Amino acid sequence: MTTETISALLQRATAAIEGVSDSARLDAELLLADCLKVDRSHFYAWPDKAVEPVVAERFAQAIDRRVQGEPLAYITGYREFWSLRFKVTTDTLIPRPETELLVELAIELLDKNPTPTGKLLDLGTGSGAIAISIALERPNTLVHATDNSTAALDIAKDNATRLGAKVTFHQSDWLQDIPVARYQLIVSNPPYIDPDDPHLFDLRYEPQQALIAGSQGLADIAAISQQALAFLDDAGWLLLEHGADQGDAVRVQLQRAGYKNVNTLTDLEGRDRVTRGQKITASAPL
Repeated sequence: MTTETISALLQRATAAIEGVSDSARLDAELLLADCLKVDRSHFYAWPDKAVEPVVAERFAQAIDRRVQGEPLAYITGYREFWSLRFKVTTDTLIPRPETELLVELAIELLDKNPTPTGKLLDLGTGSGAIAISIALERPNTLVHATDNSTAALDIAKDNATRLGAKVTFHQSDWLQDIPVARYQLIVSNPPYIDPDDPHLFDLRYEPQQALIAGSQGLADIAAISQQALAFLDDAGWLLLEHGADQGDAVRVQLQRAGYKNVNTLTDLEGRDRVTRGQKITASAPL
């Protein structure tokens, strides 16, 4: 079998991927780096280095999957989030950069806690990206996380063990099977896409139950906002990620449920991304 160079393989792969990706060259480099188990800088130092046929064949199979539209993260089996590498499979959503806002806001609120140990619950944890990132940043926080999927919880537990994060996991349909407890913060990136949204085709490889919600994408947000009140400390916060066009609707939902100090924060592109509300009782400090 004829051997090919790194440069030749990347050139052909980039051309093949261009129809499905706006970052074809980067995708090709990341896939080849994964196959060779090297850093991308290796390609610039040794572009004419020959690639063993068995590796080239594995790379060709990865490129075929990418050409079919399969996300890069599912092909390599991991995704970077919060400067950490998370294992992902088709049982979990792929963590996205905009979700880092949820982590940032949670840490900001935890740091305002007058007691040394806070307690946080992540609903629908998937790969565990949110809960694990927070647990590593604030190790004194008691972090709990839930998911209704056994397969997703297995991935989250594996990520927590590998990354050295202390997180307590529960299998639950939102808060239905959570032991009675009070949390300073409850955070979630729930399903929020309308079943008729045309963009779902682009997300066809990801678990649909983690994406789609009824009532124009607001059904799960409504359920969480109602259930969370019984689990929040006085002056505790609920933080919800949602679609860029859902800020107004989510604020209305939280206000109707009885939350105070409701507001929406935008992501780096200026789009509505996280809405939060605070549980306030007559005796609770603001």
